[in-house]
Amino acid sequence: MNHLICRRHCWILCCLLMLPVSVLANIDAYQFDSIAEEDKFKKMIKELRCPKCQNQNLSDSNAPLAKDLRQKVYNMVKQGKAEQEITQYMIDRYGNFITYRPPMTIGTMILWFGPFFLLISALIMMTMRIKNKTADLNQPLTEEEKHRLQSIMKQHDKEAQ
Repeated sequence: MNHLICRRHCWILCCLLMLPVSVLANIDAYQFDSIAEEDKFKKMIKELRCPKCQNQNLSDSNAPLAKDLRQKVYNMVKQGKAEQEITQYMIDRYGNFITYRPPMTIGTMILWFGPFFLLISALIMMTMRIKNKTADLNQPLTEEEKHRLQSIMKQHDKEAQ
């Protein structure tokens, strides 16, 4: 009998150890009044970036800040706020970094178009430099350069003998 109880306890312990750890994880559960609210919430947490994490949206991030921001988005959705209002609220507090589609400003234009401008500038400068070098090669020698070249050639001929 004692042997049977011990086997039963071992069996129960093995079953408990085989449960996935993810079952014990803390899962955020949100209640919505409509499917439209739930869709808006899911869309917003996928479009907003976690300010603490490297390139993760609020939906994927496990950071405490992301959890707080998900709760804030949930509260604002429940209050009936529009997507633009929620996004603007987040931008006002965390800057344009929080959105994957930042507005077009002078700063973002420099980031987007600056490398192209530098590349085009470098190509123009290289083209001008190459033209100047070829133009210099095509010019005839001056009298002074001719005399200097002849003296160098004579000196070379003397050294060769």
